[in-house]
Formats: sequence, structure tokens, C-alpha cells
Amino acid sequence: MTPLKFILAVLLSIAAGPALAHPHVWVTMRAELIYASDGSVTGIRHAWTFDDVFSTYAIQGMPQKVKGQFTREELAPLAKENVESLKEYNFFNYARVEGARKKDAFTDPVDYWLDFKDDQLTLNFTLPFKTPMKAKDLLIDIYDPEFFVAFEFGEGEPVKLAGAPAGCKFEVMKPDDNKFPASQRLDKNLRESVENQGMGQLYANKIAVKCP
Repeated sequence: MTPLKFILAVLLSIAAGPALAHPHVWVTMRAELIYASDGSVTGIRHAWTFDDVFSTYAIQGMPQKVKGQFTREELAPLAKENVESLKEYNFFNYARVEGARKKDAFTDPVDYWLDFKDDQLTLNFTLPFKTPMKAKDLLIDIYDPEFFVAFEFGEGEPVKLAGAPAGCKFEVMKPDDNKFPASQRLDKNLRESVENQGMGQLYANKIAVKCP
């Protein structure tokens, strides 16, 4: 299996049988909701930083001109493989508009690339809504239903609104850290034979936007 398949490979492995009841890949994320001049929300600009263990696995065997460094051009095939494989999993983004779940809300990512810094890969991409919309009540859930990939917002201000109408406010809701202590991350001694199906929603990160 080539490193170009790393996202797809680990996610497809879930279907092979019961998964361990804890994540194997950790993603620290930042997000920016993008608004058009008419006040409609058009998409979400994401930056996902993968944990160092997974990043090291992903770049194994990849050609590089400078040891320990990768250019965007060198990482371009890997970035393409990432966004294409994420489509099958709804990009781990789920939208509710005016309280109602919006099925297949997003279309294929655009403006995507990978960066490599401090031994970690960061996937940058813009996820457009299929139909831009003026929403007074918008909720974005970000999670992997099988809990194989764990998402968490970064420190500081991990979420921003770009060009939102005056009066729009947002709230970032993070899952309770006590539900899954950081000390258990990637702990190979955890061997609970519990299926993870649907478990990830308990650990969803949420962006709630209210506009007048």
C-alpha cells in the first residue's frame, strides 16, 4: 500500500471487522465559514493537522529533494488522494439548516494542498456547499461516525466567519474531554472488542452560527 492511499486505507479497514473502541488517527482542525456578498454561506475552509505518528506513516517512501522537507508540489499527489477518498465519508462534515439535517450538503473540495511542518501534515481544503444559502440557524457537526478518526479544534480561535452579515454570531462546541482522556490516545493496550459504529457522534465538534 503506497502512502498516497493513507486516508482511504485506514478508513476502509474499518469495514473489515469490529474496530477497537478508540481512535487511531488524530486531527487538530481550524475552520473558516465563507460568506458571499449577498449574505449566503458558500462553504467551509478547513485546515486539518494530522498527528505526528500518522504523518510519519503517510510520508514513508515519498520522494523529496531535501531530506526532512516536502514542498507543496511534492505533496500534491497525496493531497489529491486525500480529498478524493474523503468524499465517500461525506468529508466528515454534517450540516443542519434551520434545525433540519441537510443531506449531501457539500460538493467536492477545491483549493486543496498539503503542508509539512514540525513533522506533521496539514491538509488545507475548501468544502463548498452544493447550494449557497442564507441561513439564520446553521449547525456544522464534524466527526467520524466510526470514531476511527478523532477530531478536535485547535487552541486560540479555531473558527472564524469570513464576510458574514453584520449581527451573525457563532459558538464553538467541543466534546467533553473527560469522555476520552488524552492519556488513552493511540494506546495499543486498549483491546476492547467493541464496534465503533455510530460512536463518533458522541465526540462531535460543532460550529453553531446564528444570523439575524
